[in-house]
Amino acid sequence: MGDGGLILDAASWIVPLVVAIVLHEISHGWVAALFGDTTARSKGRLSLNPLRHVDPVGTVGLPLVLALAGAPIFGWAKPVPVVARRMRHPRRDMMLVALAGPGMNLLLAVLGALSISAIGLPQAGDGLASLFLRLALIKFVAINIFLAVFNMLPLPPFDGGHVVEGLLPRRLAVHYAKLHRVALPLFIGLLLILPAISPKADIVDRLVRPPVDWLTGTLLGG
Repeated sequence: MGDGGLILDAASWIVPLVVAIVLHEISHGWVAALFGDTTARSKGRLSLNPLRHVDPVGTVGLPLVLALAGAPIFGWAKPVPVVARRMRHPRRDMMLVALAGPGMNLLLAVLGALSISAIGLPQAGDGLASLFLRLALIKFVAINIFLAVFNMLPLPPFDGGHVVEGLLPRRLAVHYAKLHRVALPLFIGLLLILPAISPKADIVDRLVRPPVDWLTGTLLGG
């Protein structure tokens, strides 16, 4: 692949990723505001301006390196601030706020799939702009499905962890919430170190990939 093709490929991953993760984060703030927590709004984090949400490493640097290396694309935006105690029903509302992110990603995946069905897949003879749009839409669907499923892993700091915390009895939820203190090493250990030690311990491959592949095939007709 020449330099132009490499840049096109990287851009067609990074642009959809930025849109997907920014809207994922904004959706948390939108739903929190509905339930009475206006923290994100007061801090200007409900803006559609991506610059307000970009994390230099997670939104740009890491995805760019992964794209250029041909590795699976992953990234994150700056988390939208949410204060559960400001909501009317903190435990229930926090679960719904958490579900808003993956829910947004699923909605975006459906919209992306509908757009692909309207304009078609990449074809020989496509101009640069047309080729970029078609490639970006395919990757937009794939990224959003991955983010929706991946973020529902039932562990902090993922959205699924907040759902589990809300479903547990209060006494157990207090102990479960302590996992947030070790979220980063837990993330690194489960998703990076264990798979390197044994492929059978690859959570992404065993738990995330099957539903991602099924949803992607369903939406894209694969």
